Amino acid sequence: MKKVETGKEVKVHYTGTLESGEVFDSSEGREPLKVTVGQGQLISGFEDSLMGMGLNEKKKFTLAPESAYGDRDESAIRRFPRKDLPQDLQVSQGQMLGLKMPDGQQIPAKVAQLDDETITLDLNHPLAGESLTFEIEVVAID
Repeated sequence: MKKVETGKEVKVHYTGTLESGEVFDSSEGREPLKVTVGQGQLISGFEDSLMGMGLNEKKKFTLAPESAYGDRDESAIRRFPRKDLPQDLQVSQGQMLGLKMPDGQQIPAKVAQLDDETITLDLNHPLAGESLTFEIEVVAID
């Protein structure tokens, strides 16, 4: 019987929920998540929980923040002058922006506060500090 192991390409259906029971992501109604195990495409705790599973096996597990997106880092909250934003960019509190880093990578940033002079961005991952529960089913192992 095939098992999930490093180097295998797997397809997984999943539903992720917060402690409140709110669904934050799901493959329901979509194609399953397709990844090659061991290539860093998944958060570490998810990949660790997937290892050794068989085809059509189901599992439910909860990840502490350190096995998911980490703890919140208050030093990742940054203030910028509003004049540094593009003139035509309309922003509002709570809005998610994509910031392009010098290496070309995009990171999510949440508008935490803004006034006429400054904009405060929270650069923490939106799920940082959260315990995450996943229900998964392995639907293919290649």
